[in-house]
Amino acid sequence: MEKSKVMQNEKFGEKDFQTIIGNLLRYGVWTSLSVAFIGGIVYLIHNGSQIEDYSVFKENDRNIFEVISTVYNGVIQGNGEYLIFFGIILLFLTPVFRVLLSLFSFLLEKDYLYVVITTIVILIIITSISFGFSH
Repeated sequence: MEKSKVMQNEKFGEKDFQTIIGNLLRYGVWTSLSVAFIGGIVYLIHNGSQIEDYSVFKENDRNIFEVISTVYNGVIQGNGEYLIFFGIILLFLTPVFRVLLSLFSFLLEKDYLYVVITTIVILIIITSISFGFSH
């Protein structure tokens, strides 16, 4: 009885955030793999008999907003290639969401040194994504 009263009065703690972050990483990876796998099956159903020509490199130099728009439209249409790409995007976003959740955790804990460090990491991620897609 004594323990349940203590647990009711206990605040949302670091252990709870670690559990949420662990679940985010676990389910994020499984979700992205599932989407990519389904996309692979759809792609093979529609394009399994075609032979790809890898002798010519086709560069797609577009900015991030064009890429997101194209992937979104392709996923809505059920295009297997874009479902695979969406699964890869989800896989890349999983650790980004982990960093954002960590920032929220550090803000709640009022650990301002780690808030600054995590903000710098987020800015580095945003900068690398921005300059990586548009030259």
